[in-house]
Amino acid sequence: MVGSILTEHWNAADVARLASGVDMTGRPLPSNAWMALRRLGWNAAPPEGIKVNDRVVRMAQEQAGRTLRSAHWCADVVAGIVTTWPNNPDRRNPQEWDAVRGAIEGGRDLPGSVIKGRTRQILAFLTAEDRLPADVFELEGVPRVARMLLLAACDGQQATITRDETNPRSVLLRLQLPARTSYRDWSWVAVPLAIPATVPAEGALHLPTLRMGGGRVYADLAFTHGVPKTARAGHMVALGVDWGLNTLLSAGAVRRGGEGRIRALGAGAQFRAAGVLAKQHRLRRLSEKLHTKTAQYERLKDGRERLQRTPDAVLEARNAVLAEELRRVNARRSHLNDALAVSAARWAVDQAIASGATVIYVEDLRSMEAKGMGRSLNARLSQQARGAIVHHMRHLAAEAGIAVVTVPAANTSKHCPNCLTPLRHCTAPDRAGVSGWKWAVCPHPECGWQGDRDHGAWQRIAARGLARQSTTRTGIKTRDMAIPAVVDRLEATAVITTEPKTSPEDRSKTGPTRGKTPRPAPRRRRAPSPARPPHSRAGQRPEGNAPTGRTRLPRAADRNQADNDTISTGTRRRHTPRGAALGAGFHPGRSVCRGGRPSIRSTRGPPVRCGDGGWSSGARTSRCR
Repeated sequence: MVGSILTEHWNAADVARLASGVDMTGRPLPSNAWMALRRLGWNAAPPEGIKVNDRVVRMAQEQAGRTLRSAHWCADVVAGIVTTWPNNPDRRNPQEWDAVRGAIEGGRDLPGSVIKGRTRQILAFLTAEDRLPADVFELEGVPRVARMLLLAACDGQQATITRDETNPRSVLLRLQLPARTSYRDWSWVAVPLAIPATVPAEGALHLPTLRMGGGRVYADLAFTHGVPKTARAGHMVALGVDWGLNTLLSAGAVRRGGEGRIRALGAGAQFRAAGVLAKQHRLRRLSEKLHTKTAQYERLKDGRERLQRTPDAVLEARNAVLAEELRRVNARRSHLNDALAVSAARWAVDQAIASGATVIYVEDLRSMEAKGMGRSLNARLSQQARGAIVHHMRHLAAEAGIAVVTVPAANTSKHCPNCLTPLRHCTAPDRAGVSGWKWAVCPHPECGWQGDRDHGAWQRIAARGLARQSTTRTGIKTRDMAIPAVVDRLEATAVITTEPKTSPEDRSKTGPTRGKTPRPAPRRRRAPSPARPPHSRAGQRPEGNAPTGRTRLPRAADRNQADNDTISTGTRRRHTPRGAALGAGFHPGRSVCRGGRPSIRSTRGPPVRCGDGGWSSGARTSRCR
């Protein structure tokens, strides 16, 4: 039913009539899409042999009306580009950019990437047809119909939703569905739904949208609850957010004082997602390989069909396997991007709440195009989910009454946040002579600021937002807040003021320095170690400097040996302390008896033992006097 409405009214005249907001008699059209289509007489009929009630027809008309209304904006963009078609579509000059933005309604705030994307689409049509398209309806075919049911177009006779009184995290959705072809045989079906913890208990629930996905039915539940109202200006504490490549987000808070000075609150923080980004790039490369293989199989299949006049079953089976694998890889990439966007947005909003900020200033990179930096780097920059992160950030910040404002990205990483002097970028602070991009140093002799370029960027973004908050504008349709352009008069005040470092106490010397003992205490524990369990290693605390690893041999008898108690061996051979294996301080030629009496060297012979508990060394032995 939705497809039949779109096919019949996919033209410029009908879309313009629906977007005008008035009917043929000049009366205003209702805001509900299904009521507007009925006012215009655009009805939908079910196929032959199928009987549905009027509320099912409403859902089909609501979905088709929303699609046709959104097509009016695309038609305006394509018409503005066609009427101001440049001489060189790949590169417009400033005058041509002003002309195309002036020809599009709301084109002043339109990202340049949208205009460039539509330009490439029109250029492909021009190459194939050797002429420019008349409108977007010639450029694009009828859009594909999504498999969903918009229950918001129904009333209580078709669907109801109520909370469970016993379980606040459960709701009951009741639908009237057909059991047979006759309308008399339709019956009510109860569908219990578990709502997440993010839905407040006092929120008013609305009828969800049912959609298919992976063989399951999902319910997109909408709810309404009161939130604090956000303000465009009058902010004193702000959070600046800067985009990065390996470090996805860098953020920090600044405060504006009564005298207009802006000071940074802390050193800021970074949101690192290196593991997720690495997995994202790996899936991207895998998707590119699968796309290449699928295209090759398509070419082989078409060639064999032209030669053999029959389809090749083997190639079709292989192509089907590749297509299914490609669909799964794309689904994993989509889910990974969604999870990353929600996590990054939640982190940024939590930083604002913790610092007491009432506004978040985000660098506006909607028009950034990655080119000229290599194939891999261009792909990584182009496929970052910046738009999804900002979208989730606006949604999460609205619940806390925090405004999200986009600011221009001009020279945020190029100039010093303290004095606006162009920075000198190097690889690292200890390699100032090696040119790089990660570390920034201010060459001004009176400033001397240095730090991570992302930290300097978020300070510039936050200071620029607080200094120009009076120029913040709100979109008419999207209600998104943005600072449109850089104002040189206000740019001089968008600097971070640093406070001189002062000691909290006077540390001047008032007397002689206390002397230190030349023999410091040994580095050992004063508390006794616990008893060693039988047949195990040392206890929880080591005994002195004894390691807790492998078991050592027993110590020597006495470590405090006197000089007059030892006798040199007198040999010229290289010293080999074989006796040291018996304990610390023992080697041939320097030894004492365990009884404390000095020992003398004897000739070679078998080992002997002193009556007071002496020892033997193997090659050379000693005995008591």
